[in-house]
Amino acid sequence: MFPLTATEVGSDTPAILAEIGAMLLALGAISFIAAKLKFSVVPVFLLIGLMLGDGGLIPVSLSEDFLSTGSQIGAILLLLLLGLEYSSYDLAKAFTERRSAGVVDFVLNATPGLVLGLIFGWGWVGAVALAGITYVSSSGIAAQLIREMGWMRSEVAKRAIGILVFEDLALAPYLPLLTSLVLGVSAVGGLISVGIALAITGLVILISFKGSNRLTRILNPNEPGALLLTVFGAALLAAGLADLIGFSGVVAAFLIGLLLTGEVAETARARLGPIRDIFAAIFFVFFGLSTDPSDMPAVIPLALVMLVFGIVGKMLTGWWVTRDLSDRMSWRRAGAFLTARGEFSMVIAALAAPAVTALNLQALTLTYVILTSIAASILLWVTRSQLERK
Repeated sequence: MFPLTATEVGSDTPAILAEIGAMLLALGAISFIAAKLKFSVVPVFLLIGLMLGDGGLIPVSLSEDFLSTGSQIGAILLLLLLGLEYSSYDLAKAFTERRSAGVVDFVLNATPGLVLGLIFGWGWVGAVALAGITYVSSSGIAAQLIREMGWMRSEVAKRAIGILVFEDLALAPYLPLLTSLVLGVSAVGGLISVGIALAITGLVILISFKGSNRLTRILNPNEPGALLLTVFGAALLAAGLADLIGFSGVVAAFLIGLLLTGEVAETARARLGPIRDIFAAIFFVFFGLSTDPSDMPAVIPLALVMLVFGIVGKMLTGWWVTRDLSDRMSWRRAGAFLTARGEFSMVIAALAAPAVTALNLQALTLTYVILTSIAASILLWVTRSQLERK
């Protein structure tokens, strides 16, 4: 006997399943075309989401809960597999050797947002929020672009990821601080939140250094099914608990990936890769679905100004972090990987939106995300060699 009858399932369920299936089928076909053209699917997925959402050309009644949860799982998997590609020692070494690049990146990319917010009279809350939106690159989109371009093991990608790690960890004190400003919490309360976030960050990094060998010995790569469930479950659990206490869930998933090395990491990557691709597609489409296109024309001029500063700032960061490499394309590729803004910018916009009433901050941020994603994909395509384009 089946546990659910047709009546219990509900009359809308078959239609929703059909719409989700049609969406995934269309995304798969578009992925084939993009792969043939050697162009990233990320901006295309974002635009498709924009067309399918409320106010779009072909609005569909997809389950918001399914898409929201699916997009979160997609971001977690993108960062988990990115962490599985590297060891905590390698990234820590790159981080400490080039920590000045993280400071340069912050100054170059947070300053324009802060200044624009003050110029437009949004107050310190709006200015600090816009500074975060223009500063933080999208780890999820960068991970997808690096994978699509086949540069996972390149020195340029490793250095770009070092910057991404710096940015993601900088969110640990930033997000509680912004929340305190939005809610009007006292300075003492804000400092306590920031201190707790920093303590959690340090503890997780310490565990990643000290406990990786023990974890690798416990997990058996010869049982891939059990390994898949264990690693995937641990990443989701860590991300959920991290979000509950104000820490970045995707950063927690990234650190889970850093814990695993060797054959265990290779087996986990092979098993999680296909699942990652499905949920990553949902992750990018969800961005577009979350905004009404009719809200975007009013914010396009400001988004274009932000785009110019955003590209210049990340390209200068790319030059700074790769200036000792002989390949003259290195800084352009590193800058292109860092150009796209995404999930963290949207999180910041959602937090600050109630306090910024002068404009639709979420529409501005989504427009900025789409423009920077398209720009990053074009910049990477341009910097590919003739041999790579064949």
